Amino acid sequence: MMHYKVVVFGVKDTSENIIEFIQEEICSVDLVITIAGKVLQHNQVSGYKGLSSLTERFGITVFEADSYFLSDEKTRTFIKENTFDIGIVMGWQRLIPKEVLDAFKVGIFGFHGNCGYLPFGRGRSPLNWSMILGDTRFNLNLFKYDEHADSPNVFATQMFQINEHDDIRTAQYKNMICSKNLIARLLKTYLEKGEVEIHTDSKDFDSWYNKRTAADGKIDFHDRTRNIYNLIRGVAAPFPGAFCYADEEKDDRKVRIWQAHPFDEMIDFSGYAPGEVVDIFDNKLVVRTVDGSLLIDRFESEAEIVKGTVLK
Repeated sequence: MMHYKVVVFGVKDTSENIIEFIQEEICSVDLVITIAGKVLQHNQVSGYKGLSSLTERFGITVFEADSYFLSDEKTRTFIKENTFDIGIVMGWQRLIPKEVLDAFKVGIFGFHGNCGYLPFGRGRSPLNWSMILGDTRFNLNLFKYDEHADSPNVFATQMFQINEHDDIRTAQYKNMICSKNLIARLLKTYLEKGEVEIHTDSKDFDSWYNKRTAADGKIDFHDRTRNIYNLIRGVAAPFPGAFCYADEEKDDRKVRIWQAHPFDEMIDFSGYAPGEVVDIFDNKLVVRTVDGSLLIDRFESEAEIVKGTVLK
């Protein structure tokens, strides 16, 4: 039997960044719980990164679960045969089962945020949703997990701005800075006191973000410019990206849009249909919208796009 004091759950490049931060600036990470590569055959994980190299770099034990839900027999046996103090979740988009939660003396802590305060904005892909909905702030909570999703068992919070220049990746940068600040507070509290106090006295109400899939990135050029822009930046890399079709909705006419911004709302483009390419400069597309125009800065297309092409 082994005892692991500080454990990190993660499957992404952001997980690796947090592990490096803890290891180099706060204390030793004793164990990383991640997923085996074969789990990707049945689970979509945007930004996935294998973490086995952490053993060679830092001497950290890395356990690879055979299930993203931690329900496989190998993981159950590992949890039963060892003991744990405190867990931190970063980049793990599944609930942690009760038998794993109960195995941690201090508890398992993770992050969830929205424009308000928990339990408002529970659910999936909160940072993506915040950008898509046009929110201008994000309140990041470090909270103690229980068997329910995003319960208001809050240790501490930190807020950051979502401005008009951000896309999902730059918002992730801000999220990571705040996450590190909160993790430092959590681990220092644990190391000094051996326990962590949480607050459960929220006066807010339940609301939920629904699960997002790659298909939800489809653009409707009958929508307003700000909504199209928010969608594009809200699902940019490392997520699957926004998409449309050139003239016809066929797979070989698919256009994936990675970067765009509002272009002009005063020029008279009434002679063009919403979604129509008005002009092309430096391989950037000026596209008419209902209430103005959009400049598509970076895209991938399986079909040739010219002036007059209508994006659908």
